[in-house]
Amino acid sequence: MPDFEAGYFTIFLICLISSILISKLYKSSPLPQSPFRLPIIGHLHLLITRHPHQTFHKLSSRYGPVFRLSLGSTPCIVVSTPETAKEIFKTHDSSFLGRPYNSVVSYLSYGDKGIVFAPYGSYWKFCKKMIVTELLNGRTLDFLYPVRQDERTRFIKKISQNAKEGKCVKLEVELLKLTSNVISRMFMSKRCSEEEDEAENITKIIADSTEIVGKFNISDHIWFCKNLDLQGLGKKSKDIHRRFDALVERITREHEEARKQKTGGMKDLLNILLDISEDENMDIKLTRENIKAFLQDVLSAGSDTSAITIEWALAELINHPNVMKKAVEEIDQVVGKNRLVQESDIQNLPYLQSIVKESFRLHPTAPLILRLSTRDSTVGGYDIPANTVVFVNVWSLGRDPAHWERPLEFRPERFAGTDMDVRGQDFGLLPFGGGRRMCPGISLGLHNVHTTLGAMIQCFEWKAGKNGDLATVDMEEGVGVTLPRANPLVCVPVARLEPIPLPV
Repeated sequence: MPDFEAGYFTIFLICLISSILISKLYKSSPLPQSPFRLPIIGHLHLLITRHPHQTFHKLSSRYGPVFRLSLGSTPCIVVSTPETAKEIFKTHDSSFLGRPYNSVVSYLSYGDKGIVFAPYGSYWKFCKKMIVTELLNGRTLDFLYPVRQDERTRFIKKISQNAKEGKCVKLEVELLKLTSNVISRMFMSKRCSEEEDEAENITKIIADSTEIVGKFNISDHIWFCKNLDLQGLGKKSKDIHRRFDALVERITREHEEARKQKTGGMKDLLNILLDISEDENMDIKLTRENIKAFLQDVLSAGSDTSAITIEWALAELINHPNVMKKAVEEIDQVVGKNRLVQESDIQNLPYLQSIVKESFRLHPTAPLILRLSTRDSTVGGYDIPANTVVFVNVWSLGRDPAHWERPLEFRPERFAGTDMDVRGQDFGLLPFGGGRRMCPGISLGLHNVHTTLGAMIQCFEWKAGKNGDLATVDMEEGVGVTLPRANPLVCVPVARLEPIPLPV
């Protein structure tokens, strides 16, 4: 071989070996495994099911704790174990602070001007600070405690009347009225059930919003369907938005008129928002649309979640009478029988707290939490590119056999003697999410759930069925973003205490 040819060959060989070594040295982590995908739609068919979280749970047993999906042209991953959830919400939290685009949510929230789906940035930080320091801090919650107490008293009175008449109670309906009235009065000094027309407006808007947000919109994921309203969701969202805007605009004007006339009245959270919007020293100016979007978020997210949690917990107690017995004995011992359980009692009722935690574990009202990666990252040893939608399967986290002993059993005793909580520090139990974008209304939600459930089992025995003749109730999950029961709980209440110790 001539010298010049040998020289070129040597250079080529050196370059080849160098490139292989460099590629080995800087080799990226592999992409997660993925199920077989269909042309164009990818894995969209996996989400058009009654229970996507259950489908994802089954897939994780085959493809691992992190697997990849393509929803049309949208790249996604699903994480299903506490370890991988920790990477999303703690280790790499700054890489997963985005929210995936949802055209229906964007329209309902005035162009993502609320807090739930607002892009991470200065506005979102301002809203989070506003909630923590002004709207839902301990001082404000204490100030509005009489509202919550009054609504629970009305609720117990209603149940007591049914008990006297031997009538059944549709708990889904009554609990939603209770929680909606609490949220509505705290924020707008309006009861949902004060007037028949208004009851139809607020409660119907909440139900319609929750239903439509929980539906998967094909137009958001297949590029050539972007401008087509194939499922009619665009038309429905416009109708809901119109009704909500008219309602909140009227209530806001009433508040503004009362402020001008200085007629006083309860200082609700809408008034606090109006104060903030008029404060020239604020870093960000709150517009009217910002306020409306915030109210839309709170009414939709804060009403049915608490009601559904209470309904699931009571169903579990009916199916586990030994647990019910222990809970009632704890309340009788700590609270007694001469007054109704109050929010201040909850810290002294650890078994009741364990019941609520166990219900959150098995029946999370947010079974799937969605995030969007804002930059390249790694999860579970896999490459996750920027702009990837992340599904955190909270339903799976609570059923992980590596994290929970006998995970399918309802056993509140598993929390005895532990400091495990639901505030995002234990990644096997994330009913309110985790990281910087976790739900800011945790304290209010826990107040409502613990105290209402406590009062219900303190004052009544619950006989399942329209005639009170069912020994157990089914635990089938229904369809919806907040994981309702497939068959709403119907019970005949029987008074335990006579008379019911209602506040004077």
